[in-house]
Amino acid sequence: MDNVPGLPGGGLLLKAPCGDFRQHMRFRPRVWGEVSFGSESIGQFRLYTRLTDEFRWCPEPYSNKYTFPDELILDNLYLEGLGLFDGFLDFTFGRQDIYNLYGLDHIFVDGTPGDGSRTVYGDMLRTRMHFTEVSSLDLFTLYNFDDSDVRWGTDRGKHRSLSGLGGGAEPDMDDWGVGAIWNSDLGKALPYQLFVMQKYTRAFRRGGELRPWTLREMVGGKLMPQLNEEWSLQLEAMGQVGRNGDGATLSGWSSYAGVNWKSSAQSSVRPLGKLGYHFMSGDKDAADEDGGHHAWDPMWSRGVNDSELFLYGTHYGAAWWSNMHYLKLTAGIDFGRRHTLVAATGPMFAAAQDDLGGGNGFFKGLLSQVRYDFPIMLADKEKGERFEIFGHLYAELFNPGDYYETDKPAWFFRWQVDFKF
Repeated sequence: MDNVPGLPGGGLLLKAPCGDFRQHMRFRPRVWGEVSFGSESIGQFRLYTRLTDEFRWCPEPYSNKYTFPDELILDNLYLEGLGLFDGFLDFTFGRQDIYNLYGLDHIFVDGTPGDGSRTVYGDMLRTRMHFTEVSSLDLFTLYNFDDSDVRWGTDRGKHRSLSGLGGGAEPDMDDWGVGAIWNSDLGKALPYQLFVMQKYTRAFRRGGELRPWTLREMVGGKLMPQLNEEWSLQLEAMGQVGRNGDGATLSGWSSYAGVNWKSSAQSSVRPLGKLGYHFMSGDKDAADEDGGHHAWDPMWSRGVNDSELFLYGTHYGAAWWSNMHYLKLTAGIDFGRRHTLVAATGPMFAAAQDDLGGGNGFFKGLLSQVRYDFPIMLADKEKGERFEIFGHLYAELFNPGDYYETDKPAWFFRWQVDFKF
């Protein structure tokens, strides 16, 4: 990657016009296992665990912080129960991935954003109570540690910031939360969700300066009309209120509207498309008020759903999505098993001119992306085969606008090969 707005790895108040060229190769072995047991009378249970490592070769700039063997961490360890009390209750307890949890991809993406894509877990208890065939209530409580608490490895990996907010030698920022999500349907083609959540972010240090704790409550709703077999809508609205350790009042709001289309034709080649608009509030005083008192807090949606380039380049913290009007058009083709080509493009505008970009306007720039997933060797499931090789190519190009003081295009490119056995 090169010319990423904001120095990669930097954060709030770091107004470098663009980041340096960076290149590295990551090796990420993961091993997992599970045990299932139970019956229809008592319920079905599953105990799942996963161990993960990631070491890197970093030629530019050179770094030996992640060299082999680095550290082996407990990535997942949870107990799942389904169909308890005659199908009324499900639960999952332990360390588990929170990626797109409950289908709320603008709230849950990554509990460990500073960890790159090595892990996305949170330590969590969640339950689901089924009241009717279409109505259920989800309750959860989660805790995200900023420091690896179960690990084996070299001293280099100790106290590595998982959230990316504490930063290097000061990884002391934890967050935790609770919430409830009501899922139902106004008709078989009109599912909806209503939710209320609370998030507490512990006080942490950045650059030797103590940042105050924050407490936020959020309420919102999501409506997902299914127009027909091919067309669907997605509508969301969310609001936040809260306070911080300095006695300031906090607030923020966000909304999303999207239309999705995917061909239902019985064909080996199926096109798809999506048009979405995402709004997140900002604050003109962000540079003076540690992100602003009225800027949107992304909750646990700190990840790469919309961009991997901006994971490194945001001014508000690692993958801290906020202060944005983002219109995005996506088009693609599904060729079959592990074979897709998808491209997206759209403009970004600041909701408030907070001066963090260094420019004098609201236009952040035009972000374009393309991803090609392809199979190399696929297993024949009917023959009980397991060994597979597949990969993808992914690229992003960002042409900055007048929000930034630079006009240098930024780019990000990744190639990846996965072996599964």
